Amino acid sequence: MEVTVKQPDHASPDCRAISSVLARVGDKWSVLIIVLLGDGSKRFNEIKRAVGGISQRMLTLTLRGLERDGLVTRTQFPTIPPRVDYELTDLGRSLWIAVEPLGAWAQGHVAHITKARAEFDEKINYFEKNIT
Repeated sequence: MEVTVKQPDHASPDCRAISSVLARVGDKWSVLIIVLLGDGSKRFNEIKRAVGGISQRMLTLTLRGLERDGLVTRTQFPTIPPRVDYELTDLGRSLWIAVEPLGAWAQGHVAHITKARAEFDEKINYFEKNIT
């Protein structure tokens, strides 16, 4: 009996579309924002404070991309100064269900990974000093 496994065509429209979606949901800022919005709507500056290290421009671009993809809604209130809230859509909440365990895993293992990185860097530095 012969079994034939069809290899995916990475140039097919389906693969390109999936790649585009994975690029959005796989970038570090998008994942952090999705996890953050999992417990309810947030104002722009709340998100900026909670997501350390993101520039205002990058946050704006990321939120705009998430909104474009239908994962986040943006609500602007006619106040002075203007108030803008961001919230997950139903599609965004379904993504949150998928990425929230990843965020929890990262939070639970950050100390282990930091230690492993330090040990690795120490080995590499030792090797480079003693070989060159």
